Amino acid sequence: MIPLESLEYLMRCCSQALSDITDEDRGRLADLILSAKRIFIFGVGRSGLVGQTFAIRLVQLGLQVYFVGDMTTPILRKDDFLLLISNTGKTISVVTTAQIARRIGTHVACVTSDRDSKLAQNSDTVLLVHSADRKVDSEMAPLGTVFEDAKFLFFDTIVPDLMRRLGRSETDMRNNHAIWV
Repeated sequence: MIPLESLEYLMRCCSQALSDITDEDRGRLADLILSAKRIFIFGVGRSGLVGQTFAIRLVQLGLQVYFVGDMTTPILRKDDFLLLISNTGKTISVVTTAQIARRIGTHVACVTSDRDSKLAQNSDTVLLVHSADRKVDSEMAPLGTVFEDAKFLFFDTIVPDLMRRLGRSETDMRNNHAIWV
């Protein structure tokens, strides 16, 4: 059983972390996703895992999505869209990916907690998740827990809008769900 205190704490922290992301921001990200020929997502560590779960949702919506670093990921092109995720905005491989994509002319969006980070400076669109600048109880939410949980919830808030705009139902998504047996 989940201790109610921990759940309430994380819910409160995630709500605060996402407080500056507006409906306009969500709509802009949805527009970027829907206007791209192909969508590329990248993050390292737990940020990468959250990015992969969002990529799965987009695939289930019928979109062409790749996770940067996978062996079968094609080369990025100008008409593609790149979404990068890094709490600090300093992860070298993520920042380098942003720099390369910008040189190509690809639209780069990032989700980070640092508006002044190298990643934010190398992105066209910055979605700010306030987690690093808020005092967090490390016993209730160690390391980047608030950032990871908040961005997971944020990405899940975009899915219903994409479903509506694409005219997809949960049944349609289920038809694109990985079934191994």
